[in-house]
Amino acid sequence: MNPDTSPQPADTPEDSTRHSGIQVIDRAAALLDAIARYPEPVSLKILAAETGLNVSTAHRILASLIQNQFVEKDAASHYRLGRRLLQLGVRLHGNIDVRALARPLMESLRDRFGETINLTIREGDSVVYIEKATPNRMIHVQQLIGSRAPLHVTAVGKLMLGAGGEDAIRAYAQRTNLPAYTRNTFTALPDLIAACRESLARGYALDDEEAEIDVGCIGVLIRDGTGNVSAGLSVSAPIARRRLEWIEALIEAGRSLSAQLGYRAAGE
Repeated sequence: MNPDTSPQPADTPEDSTRHSGIQVIDRAAALLDAIARYPEPVSLKILAAETGLNVSTAHRILASLIQNQFVEKDAASHYRLGRRLLQLGVRLHGNIDVRALARPLMESLRDRFGETINLTIREGDSVVYIEKATPNRMIHVQQLIGSRAPLHVTAVGKLMLGAGGEDAIRAYAQRTNLPAYTRNTFTALPDLIAACRESLARGYALDDEEAEIDVGCIGVLIRDGTGNVSAGLSVSAPIARRRLEWIEALIEAGRSLSAQLGYRAAGE
């Protein structure tokens, strides 16, 4: 879509002050937040409507964000978050790279289970796959680094929703309308709330063919030194090969990675 090129009123000195500095950052942040709310690339028209910006203003700011690799534009001229945000998102206090810390644990779990191990973070209403360890076999679950999935259809996503509390789950449901991806997807809010609460209480969550038929996952949360959710660790496998006896090892790996990030559970 081409940006609005209709003549715009000339800026007054007061307008120039308002358009500089912090306001530009606020507008860029609003656009990034709007993009993050969509699991798929989104059009300029929708982004302008969501942020209340003039189309030409939104287009100009997005062009700068693309130049700095914070946003990418696809062949249909739709916008998605860029890889530079992904790189920054996995950096924590003290320049700790979650991927570097997680990689040995992920490889150990991959070798033990013989299945794909994923590291994810939350961006808006989606989980983003930022690292993976795949087994040396022809048939395994393939998750592309940088790909996204809605929170309510993934094991880690349900834990992240649960960690935010019931009000946050309700707000998520209102924003997304809980679209169904398979017959097993949670599309009723009370069922989703119950699943998120139960998963958080027991320390792990399951994806029982909720995102993709014949694929199941087990996920745990990773927390940082402040106690906040930093990432998620999960194993993905064909549902027939998924084993619940993997849960203990996955929980222990999650605890180990959280401890490396400075997290201490209550009573420790």
